[in-house]
Amino acid sequence: MHDHRHLARERLDIATAALEPPFAVLDMDALLANAADMVRRAHGKPIRVASKSIRCRAILERVLAMEGFSGIMAFTLSEALWLVSTGLRDVLVAYPTVDRDALRALGSDERAAREITVMVDSPEHLDLIDGVVGGLGLAHPIRVCLDIDAAFVAFAGKLRAGALRSPVRSPEQAAALAADITKRPGLRLVGLMSYEGQIAGVGDDVPGAYGALVRWMQGRSQRELVRRRGRIVQAVRRIADLEFVNGGGTGSIEKTVRERAITEVAAGSGLFHPRLFDFYRNFTGRPAALFALPVVRRPGPHVATVLGGGYHASGPPGPTRLPQPYLPDGLRYDPNEGAGEVQTPLLGEAAADLRVGDRVWFRHAKAGELSERFASLHLIEGDRVVGELPTYRGEGRTFL
Repeated sequence: MHDHRHLARERLDIATAALEPPFAVLDMDALLANAADMVRRAHGKPIRVASKSIRCRAILERVLAMEGFSGIMAFTLSEALWLVSTGLRDVLVAYPTVDRDALRALGSDERAAREITVMVDSPEHLDLIDGVVGGLGLAHPIRVCLDIDAAFVAFAGKLRAGALRSPVRSPEQAAALAADITKRPGLRLVGLMSYEGQIAGVGDDVPGAYGALVRWMQGRSQRELVRRRGRIVQAVRRIADLEFVNGGGTGSIEKTVRERAITEVAAGSGLFHPRLFDFYRNFTGRPAALFALPVVRRPGPHVATVLGGGYHASGPPGPTRLPQPYLPDGLRYDPNEGAGEVQTPLLGEAAADLRVGDRVWFRHAKAGELSERFASLHLIEGDRVVGELPTYRGEGRTFL
């Protein structure tokens, strides 16, 4: 491990010697290897790329040009409208929208209406969309996808594992909402989605009792979801001719694609392989996205302070949401300061060898959120920087 880390640091330092930190890089060799492994795990079913895990339009285009990837899962409607305006196609907005301006824009653009699908999980969503676009005289109906709750619930509701997303959980609820959609001439039900975050987004390669509990929960959840999701899809297909049934995420690709009801999986984080995805037994990725910060002071013999660093990931607050000081190996945070807004002191034996002007390499806890911090990603192949691509931020786009 130590030799591997040392060689990785040496390669990154050589490749980026002409760049002044802070900056972010994307190791294209690692990204391509991660992409190939994701396609292998999908066993022939297409992977819809989750844009929130990338947030770089040019990288989305490159991934979609690879065999095995098809379509985008966006996170806001305004993002989807922008992506389609640049030529990208088949964009599913993964979360419901109440953006009336964006809905009006969708209803006024026939090409966008053909390429974009919006998410719904209640009659209130349908009423809102109808209220905005109903008077626009659409030539093309608004494409909608029905979001299904994929969480695991046990012990009479006392245990719940999974994201609090859709209130639609049963075949009867899904069928009722599907029937409501079909009664509205301006809407067309084309897809169904369910995200099992308790499986796809929770690593199971964890020691001790907690790891055993996670694996028990995931096994039970998978069995329950296979049956319930199959019944839901069957019920909705009696009402509408679905183009796609989407499920899963990076952590569950090979499990989700085994379900007959699933036609595609969603994934994105696995391309960058951030820190939180180190803890899975069923796959091993290569860190592709990293950022470098410069050492700016030495407060003590085993302390090196870098500029910036407070790039916390979303989710429940705690140490797992902090970036990982990755290279050189053996650095840790000061528990009294953590990752700071403007400066971050790092402790450990490795800090003793760092000098002012050296750089420390970090991995973000999650994937696409890193792109909100940097205007561009420097592409590395081997030991060379071969290009620079703007992130959403670099293109002046900040959707969330």
